[in-house]
Amino acid sequence: LDEVEGKAVIWAHYQHDVEQIIERIRKEYGFDSVVDYYGLTPQDQRQKNRDAFQNDSNVRFFVGTPQTGGYGITLTAANTVIYYSNGYDLEKRQQSEARIDRIGQKFPMTYIDIMAEDTVDERIVKALRKKVNIASYQLKEEETIEIRDKSKQLAFIDIALANKEREAPEYLQVDEKNKKVKFVRT
Repeated sequence: LDEVEGKAVIWAHYQHDVEQIIERIRKEYGFDSVVDYYGLTPQDQRQKNRDAFQNDSNVRFFVGTPQTGGYGITLTAANTVIYYSNGYDLEKRQQSEARIDRIGQKFPMTYIDIMAEDTVDERIVKALRKKVNIASYQLKEEETIEIRDKSKQLAFIDIALANKEREAPEYLQVDEKNKKVKFVRT
């Protein structure tokens, strides 16, 4: 943390990790250097903690869980996000990253994952990166994709293949016989 310039948001997946991180930061940097934002933070304290982090120069660290603090709050006082631990949920990850990437951010942003080789943390981060690659893949006009067993469970594919009386979305052309779907740009 000594190498982090300015303020930092630290996300941990588990409450006990949040508590340990806060304890260590308070020992090293002082009691008032950190605020928390996780499941055990009282509702009436959460806004006060966000305001202190955004406005008080003595508060350098915001420590919480993405499940609690990863949505709908602005933390642009920080330009660094540190992931002490992760979960497999890509949406929570992306939302928690976006807390510092908002209108009003004045500094270049840095995202850091703390992980050791050959651990579950490394596998989770690799899985998240793979999901990002899949999620960002864009089909080109008239490109055909094959529907595999897992993909058949997706709601819009299931509807397109199973319910002949209900039309598939206009951007999908369904080949029921070959179990293929073609993206059609309209």
